[in-house]
Amino acid sequence: MDSRDYYQDLGVERTASTADIKKAYRKLARQLHPDVSDDPQAEEKFKVVARAYATLKDSEKRQEYDKLFKPPPKRPFSSQPDRQRQHAPRTKGFQDFGTSERASTSKSRARGGQGTQQQTPAPLRGENLEVSVAISLEQVFHGGSTEVTVERSERGVCGLPRRVSHTYQVSIPKGIGEGQRLRLAGKGGAGRNGGAPGDLYIVLTIKPHSIYRRHGQDLYLDVPILPRLAALGGTVEIPTLAGNVELDIRAGTSSGKHLRLAKRGLPSLHGEAGDLYAVVRIVEQKEVRTFEQELEAQVAALSASKSRGYSKNKFGGF
Repeated sequence: MDSRDYYQDLGVERTASTADIKKAYRKLARQLHPDVSDDPQAEEKFKVVARAYATLKDSEKRQEYDKLFKPPPKRPFSSQPDRQRQHAPRTKGFQDFGTSERASTSKSRARGGQGTQQQTPAPLRGENLEVSVAISLEQVFHGGSTEVTVERSERGVCGLPRRVSHTYQVSIPKGIGEGQRLRLAGKGGAGRNGGAPGDLYIVLTIKPHSIYRRHGQDLYLDVPILPRLAALGGTVEIPTLAGNVELDIRAGTSSGKHLRLAKRGLPSLHGEAGDLYAVVRIVEQKEVRTFEQELEAQVAALSASKSRGYSKNKFGGF
């Protein structure tokens, strides 16, 4: 049987309900998770908390633990100097006077001087805040930065609470994924009684794109071509997030065929990139022209600095 006090590890009383135990565990797990905490011992502390919760959340395990583990009894308060004086021989002179004076001073400090003890409120850490921010595929592909504005409660010069807006410039790592969180340490709620401020967590979502469809790290792009190009084969120029590329169309290509461009999709934080799939759509000349005009406007607006432009007949208009 583990000799640790699981109730003390979770910071709850032995009479705590299952709901209180679960609430305490979730709070500690958020603070001590190795992916979130800066504490070098966070992983070990997290394991201690998880082990305690695994036992106390189960009613049968908890009953067994309560039978086998008994906390040490609390000792009644007694003044150490008084016991020493009761069992030590009385001596006269400066030594006895000095001991008596120190004991009197110690008791005076412990009792707050005149017997009125004033406890200083314990410092409380500020609450963690969370805000959702939408980013573009281009930011996921290239990395970059974005501004985040958050409101938090602060006390004004009169001591009254007020809502104050703060704006931060946040770096977006290349390859960040949907739902992943960025942490700004100390940018959360203000602490109380001198406590440290909480943290600000930014949950990222990826905005829909006007050209590409996203599935995980893979991207899909519709490529309209004319019947003649589909029958005879040739090349077309298509946009990617890294710039335009030439795509080979084999003779006899059918509508709906997926042509894979390896590693042309979205990167990940671990460096492994997804693929880009060009989905062939066989259309008439008029539809190709309309698509070309729309695509040129979208690409110019999204990546004017990177786009090389589009040439005529790029979709097989001979």
